[in-house]
Amino acid sequence: MNIIFALAMDLQNRPKLMKNTPLKRHIYFLLVVFLFVPFISFSSLPPNTPYRIRTIVVDAGHGGQDGSTHGLYSKEKDVALKVALRLGKAIESNLKDVKVIYTRTTDEFVKLYERIGIANRAKADLFISIHCNDMPVITHTVISSYRKTKHKKRVPVYTTTRSKSTSTKGVETFVSGFGRLDEQDVAMRENASILLEKDYKENYAGYDPNDPESIIVLSLMKNAFREQSIKLATLIQEEYVKVGRIDRGVQEKSLAVLARASMPAVLTEIGFISNPEEENYINSDAGQNEIVSCILNAIRAYKKQVESE
Repeated sequence: MNIIFALAMDLQNRPKLMKNTPLKRHIYFLLVVFLFVPFISFSSLPPNTPYRIRTIVVDAGHGGQDGSTHGLYSKEKDVALKVALRLGKAIESNLKDVKVIYTRTTDEFVKLYERIGIANRAKADLFISIHCNDMPVITHTVISSYRKTKHKKRVPVYTTTRSKSTSTKGVETFVSGFGRLDEQDVAMRENASILLEKDYKENYAGYDPNDPESIIVLSLMKNAFREQSIKLATLIQEEYVKVGRIDRGVQEKSLAVLARASMPAVLTEIGFISNPEEENYINSDAGQNEIVSCILNAIRAYKKQVESE
């Protein structure tokens, strides 16, 4: 309780960060909600009811006009959809007591809040979002030549080039949580889809994907299932490592698609589409089957753990 009040007092003393009054009111509201969410989340379960994972929502990232990133020949939205559909079929084939719900099965744009809304309305037990990773574009300005002015003065001619690393590789899995403002590249890229929604300011309480400071809005949407989400994310990463993938770890980020989850929820980056080698891997049947197998094995292990507790 003292922590909540301390945070509220801290917000009062941050005019630069919290200069938006409606935003401030929204955060105060969230702080109040946090006090009651832990009690509401589990109170509806009858005592001594054994917990079972019955429904899993599989989310193919992006889609439609939101192609997000791309490699030399493929787009993230297409790779994510193929892997998501394979994962759903694998779950249904191997876990007969589990129902799979997709956020999309075609190349269509689905709002970020609607994706987790599908899971919440279905009272899903797990939410797994499939994405491809990418490296940011870096701009370089260099002197390409020199020219002479009419006064015969020698002046440089500058050329601007844009490039990105094509050697970075590996897999990482994200859960909703606090992230440092200077480490939000992934969050800002994934949350950029919000700008395609006409009413995004209403849907996300004034959140601006282009403003790193407003990420505090999503960070304060406390995920009551943080520990379970980290557990599932860790199991997924462990399975990736078993087949030789480079482990970039489990990270907490302020991701809009996970912020309002009423169940354990993860976003897994299955490889760097900006790396030619990994682009070939995530587009191949063998690569997609291996990725699906890793995630399925992690779900099995997680299911066994939580259902025996």
